[in-house]
Amino acid sequence: MSIMTRAHTAGTADVLVLGGGIIGLAVAWRARQRGLSVTVLDPDPGRGANRVAAGMLAPVTELQYGEEPLLRLGLESNARWAGFAAELAEASGLPGGPGEVLGYRACGTLAVALDADDRAELRELHAFQLRLGLDAQWLTGRECRRLEPMLAPSVRGGLLAAADHQVDGRRLGAALVAACERSGVRLERVRASRVDVRDGRAVGAVAEDGRVFAAGQTVVAAGSWSQALCPELPVRPVKGQVLRLRMAGPYAGFLSRNLRAVVRGVHLYLVPREDGELVVGATSEERGYDTAVTAGGVWELLRDAHELLPGITELELVETSAGLRPGSPDNAPLLGATSVPGLAAATGHHRNGVLLTPVTADLVASYLAEGTMPEAGAAFSPARFSHSSSHSHRSPEVTA
Repeated sequence: MSIMTRAHTAGTADVLVLGGGIIGLAVAWRARQRGLSVTVLDPDPGRGANRVAAGMLAPVTELQYGEEPLLRLGLESNARWAGFAAELAEASGLPGGPGEVLGYRACGTLAVALDADDRAELRELHAFQLRLGLDAQWLTGRECRRLEPMLAPSVRGGLLAAADHQVDGRRLGAALVAACERSGVRLERVRASRVDVRDGRAVGAVAEDGRVFAAGQTVVAAGSWSQALCPELPVRPVKGQVLRLRMAGPYAGFLSRNLRAVVRGVHLYLVPREDGELVVGATSEERGYDTAVTAGGVWELLRDAHELLPGITELELVETSAGLRPGSPDNAPLLGATSVPGLAAATGHHRNGVLLTPVTADLVASYLAEGTMPEAGAAFSPARFSHSSSHSHRSPEVTA
């Protein structure tokens, strides 16, 4: 970079993180703990997809066939969550412990089947879980209703994953912002426009307001917008609509633990908070960057939730929202080095962003500090897609 360009930079850091959602902030916080100077570019840090996410920490009940590497990463991250939550709650300076600051709850998750076909499918999944050595207990329909009395009489059975828990994504974002600020991370409330590449190496980024931020290493953590900053990252937006209801008065304690089901082939979850909020989600729509809440989306969620919990229509509907998951071709994140020296990725977490926050932060911060990705993150290198996507992608834009 030339002397003149340096004079016009807005600052230089060891690490520049492009995107201040929970992934970007967690990476920044962990990197700062390792002694690196860190700047984050985001117009509204802490308020990304986590504003819509239900916050399930559910590697066992999220299990899909063929996603065993992602399962292992999820289990590793889930094992770190209790310690991460306690450390973050303290580092944030906010009053209370992990429950009050983050909404962290070790409540377990119950997955249920509504009819014979659902029961057969869930039985197969349970057998798969047991083959993988996972902790999942099969329950009869009666046993499910004993745990959750509001369940419909038609529930035919279910499985209980006692270690699948929850956290409040909104509180998590706020706590990470506070912890970053208290630790010395510089939060610049501006969006990155493009990566600054000089002589084939990423040396920072240019913001939408024209300021140049220089850095020894740059991390793309822009969620669904990551490919705009680094075209080799095959990340796309996957729309999800979510409802928030209120369990109060005679309906306090309406549901006590995370609940999952497949209704007519569509996955549904309900996440009850200790403060009485009940999150119902989520649709999965390939609609580009559309975040409109639709009548059809709300109706489908309420219709399917009503089949599981007939009394849910008596609850107050307090919010409808839609967000964008950063989807990848194999539903797994992209972590670590890209093909551009000095440019790394922490994106593509799809439906597991909240769950994978602790392990992503640890792995990427380790890579930034030491130059190598720990073994647990090796399978999630962006390079795994290079053979199929490099011909259609251009290099990040070079600034003059």
